[in-house]
Amino acid sequence: MELKFEVSGRINKSVEDVFEAVVNPEKLSGYFTTGGASGCIETGATVNWNFADHPGAFPVKVIEVVANRRIVLEWEADDSGEDSAYNTTVTMRFEALEGGRTLISIAEEGWSKTETGLKGSYGNCMGWSQMLCALKAYVEHGINLREGMYK
Repeated sequence: MELKFEVSGRINKSVEDVFEAVVNPEKLSGYFTTGGASGCIETGATVNWNFADHPGAFPVKVIEVVANRRIVLEWEADDSGEDSAYNTTVTMRFEALEGGRTLISIAEEGWSKTETGLKGSYGNCMGWSQMLCALKAYVEHGINLREGMYK
């Protein structure tokens, strides 16, 4: 069994607006990386994502960016039971829909086939689902859903 998942949501904004809200560190920090994002998501870059409600920055390696279509990232698996660190792969896909809407899908894969790998995948699945909800609220209404959610 391979540990992977995909979540998706529809946002009532153009694919350009939704994509920009993910790659632009100032916008990303307004609803997701509430402790800050160190730079723009660009192919070959490594950026640090910080969450005000979770201590420490997470280095995120940007593997590929295709403007308004796809982002591929790698970051360390949240798998505290592993003896050695390893990365998972996150793929975000952006699809323009009728009426100026956007479908965004986020898939993550690559956890070890262990209990802690399974637990880590469940946690990240929840996190990416919440990111999509926060993204929708932010780009459609300027609201930060993470504020006060976890602490």
